[in-house]
Amino acid sequence: MCPYPLKQPATYCSSCFSLVAPIHREPVSPARYSQLVPPEIWWRDQAIWLGKQGYLLRPRYRPGWKPSWTGLGKFGVDYEDQRILGRAPIMDATRVSDGELVILKKIEKSVHPYEEELTRYLGSGPLASEPENHCIPLLDVLHPPNEPNVIMLVLPLLLPFNKPPFRTFGEAIDFMQQAFEGIKFLHDHLIAHRDCMYLNIMMDPKPLYPNMFHPADLHKSRDWEGKPKHYSRTTHPTKYILIDFGISRRYRPEDMPPLEAPIWSADRTVPENIKEERCNPFPTDIYLIANVIRVYFLDRYDGFDFISPLITDMMQDDAEKRPTIDVVIARFDQIVGNLSKWKLRARLKKRIEWSVAGLFRSGAHIIRTTSYILRGLDPIPTRKT
Repeated sequence: MCPYPLKQPATYCSSCFSLVAPIHREPVSPARYSQLVPPEIWWRDQAIWLGKQGYLLRPRYRPGWKPSWTGLGKFGVDYEDQRILGRAPIMDATRVSDGELVILKKIEKSVHPYEEELTRYLGSGPLASEPENHCIPLLDVLHPPNEPNVIMLVLPLLLPFNKPPFRTFGEAIDFMQQAFEGIKFLHDHLIAHRDCMYLNIMMDPKPLYPNMFHPADLHKSRDWEGKPKHYSRTTHPTKYILIDFGISRRYRPEDMPPLEAPIWSADRTVPENIKEERCNPFPTDIYLIANVIRVYFLDRYDGFDFISPLITDMMQDDAEKRPTIDVVIARFDQIVGNLSKWKLRARLKKRIEWSVAGLFRSGAHIIRTTSYILRGLDPIPTRKT
């Protein structure tokens, strides 16, 4: 769950464009959402132009919108067009040509002058088709009229990497493997992400959600009539994706190793940022990705002692002592190679778990695992052979 939850029932994270679920879903009067909030007005004003470009906004953001609950006299009912925009830079839309759900990301070029260039370089053209590339695909670039400082990146709708929750060690290992591979791809092309913290690691939802979910609430089906059906990562392997290259940098070979003034990401624990000394941003990526694994796996579940020494090394205060991504992957592969299939198929057990719930989950896990074994599914979903 995003640590910066918005007060609205459900929307996009205020720090990036990941879709976040609501923490509190208390019934409220629909009248509270009967007016557009200031960040939404800009998008409403773009709706007709966007339609001509082939992108349809939700009814709330179309000219002439009137609340669907007007005159119904119902209190506390959940309407699709109640869901308001969290922040101006992000909007979901439907691509008219094929009905695909997409994200429109508004970028002010004066604030993030390199984001379009890097996203285009990594997400389109020859690099986009390379299997080791875990960067978000770029579908289109739009130029709003009378807004010379603004562009819109058209991107696929993604999910936070940990939604739905991981169930097995093998699924967690798959995530780590892909995350390391994604960082290696960037570093091999002399690109430092500089902000590869948990908000900027997403997941392709299509393998898990056959009919997708609603872009305003991942707990709602696309037609807003119920909950979306989803599969497990083991039966339907997915791809993890790095996003948000607003503060990333690409270097030339003669620039290596670079020294940059530290730049604050949403992860405020990076030692070199606290020291405020010029530093090489590539070891910062090592720290950031390790901290994601520490927070979301080592600190949350029992049984990850086998990878703890590697994560500790990756998070050393002295950036120069951290291993490179090539060393990380070599050590990680060796560690994983020593794990048994039973360990990889084992259930992730939270450090704090109610005993009755644990018994229920263990029983369901045994049934699932038996099915996986009978079907010959690998415990690491996207293991390369």
